[in-house]
Amino acid sequence: MERHLDLELKELNKDILKMGAYAEEAIFKSVEALKNRDKDLAKSVIDNDTNIDKLELTVDERCIDLIARHQPMAKDLRFITTGMKINAELERIADIAVDIAQRTLEIVDKPLLKPLIDIPKLAAVAQNMIKMSIDAFVKGDIALAKKVLSSDSEADQLRNIIQEELVEDYMVKDGTTAPRAVQLLLIARFLERICDHTTNIAEDVIYMVQAEVVRHHPERLKNGK
Repeated sequence: MERHLDLELKELNKDILKMGAYAEEAIFKSVEALKNRDKDLAKSVIDNDTNIDKLELTVDERCIDLIARHQPMAKDLRFITTGMKINAELERIADIAVDIAQRTLEIVDKPLLKPLIDIPKLAAVAQNMIKMSIDAFVKGDIALAKKVLSSDSEADQLRNIIQEELVEDYMVKDGTTAPRAVQLLLIARFLERICDHTTNIAEDVIYMVQAEVVRHHPERLKNGK
């Protein structure tokens, strides 16, 4: 017979999935708004942030209630506390998507500085890392969590390419491009920060599954522990 706690943990799973979907959608829309010069889409990302904030509070309250009523131990407790951490990371990711939308509104009425190639690539990496990290949480999949961690270097590389191009090919050669270039630089850095938050999620998943802290201990990943 299934424990009542198990049923409630499944509901927590659903809420975390919903948070992940909201965060992924916010990133997609904010970058689409940039690509398509779409003010309304950018504003919709900003406006929807209140719904994400409400869901974050709901998930936190659910987690606290589960701990208070069931006093879970070991694996169940790690699952709930990891859910709380992931919930916070996803809310921060959604906040960063709002930052991207706001930067988009700053330049949407100005001529496009350059064709957008690497920023959409970086956004796609970020979205995929979110999806993988949430799947890793739901499935308790350490291998998938480690795949998220290994993807972070690709995000860093893309961020560096974007930064070098904007600085060396535009800002240095023509100072008048600086206002638009700076906004794109910020967007690239925001996307890279999103990827950093997903690595935090992946590290928390590894702790949840095997009670092993790998954050700040990369040697434990290399040793396959």
